[in-house]
Amino acid sequence: MRSRSATWFECKIQYEKTVEDGLQKKVNEVYAVDALSFTEAERRIMEEMSSYISGEFTVKDIKIAQYREVFFSDEEMADRWYKAKLQFITLDEKTDKEKRTNATFLVQAGTLNGAVKNIDQQMGGTMQDYVTVSVAETALMDVFEYKSKEQPESQNTTEE
Repeated sequence: MRSRSATWFECKIQYEKTVEDGLQKKVNEVYAVDALSFTEAERRIMEEMSSYISGEFTVKDIKIAQYREVFFSDEEMADRWYKAKLQFITLDEKTDKEKRTNATFLVQAGTLNGAVKNIDQQMGGTMQDYVTVSVAETALMDVFEYKSKEQPESQNTTEE
């Protein structure tokens, strides 16, 4: 499992899909992409979806998603996306009072229990105290993270 922090945009697209009975049906689907701007998010979702959809599609909506981070999973069965709200607990040294700060994460998993497990695995490596407030499945179909064309997938370095 890996995590990635970026600016995420949720993009709603509309297209005609052939359903099980062979008829064409207009569908709306939501995807997430990381980008620097709304313009780049639109360009990226158009590029990504053009390889999956034959025919025309329309980008109906783009909005900034408030994910602090996205936790990806390498598990084959992790085909769903969950929105998790966590509260980070800190102690105000002056007043000696507990302060809670909310943050939203996007978690890839196959089940709700798998999402909670993935959160605990990711957060277990941190020193922050936190509480999982809620975890709910989203309507996201997929998440596309930015991959630089300049960076090779793996770097082979040898020392002589």
